Amino acid sequence: MREVVKREGLEWIKAFALGMIIFIFIRIFFFSNYVVEGESMLPTLEDGNKVVVNKLGYETEDLERFDVIVFHANEEEDFVKRVIGLPGDKVEYREDMLFINGKKVEEPFLKQYREQSPVGYLTGDFTLQDLTGIERVPEGKLFVLGDNRLGSWDSRQFGFISENQVVGKVNLRYWPLEEMDVSF
Repeated sequence: MREVVKREGLEWIKAFALGMIIFIFIRIFFFSNYVVEGESMLPTLEDGNKVVVNKLGYETEDLERFDVIVFHANEEEDFVKRVIGLPGDKVEYREDMLFINGKKVEEPFLKQYREQSPVGYLTGDFTLQDLTGIERVPEGKLFVLGDNRLGSWDSRQFGFISENQVVGKVNLRYWPLEEMDVSF
């Protein structure tokens, strides 16, 4: 009887250890938790929001315009921003309207912010040529902006980000619970 209990206990310990290894593997390579710091993504994401980032095998070509991503800004910091310009895109803002490759593109995620903003335009006029000296987003690069256009440090200041800086796409806000969301 003792031998059976010992064997069964050992099997449970092995199963638990294997489960932990699988959990850690998935956590490290496929998904990560991030805590949003700052106000650059207001009103979409707020300071202290907790999000899940999908790191599962994507390439820059898998990212779509308006995806919210996390990327390495430098060795110590990661930023959360929205993809605006994809490789090959010509990006321009005129009178608070986004134009991609000469066509006006709506930004529905800014509607709430525009309604709350007493100052008029959220995004000042610019072209990529004005900001970066080149007309189109280069291959392997992205142009990103924070949703809080008046208070975001983004590609307008630091230029394009490289695809190898991207950690992953924000898939879920899980904290605070009453603001849980999967669409940004």
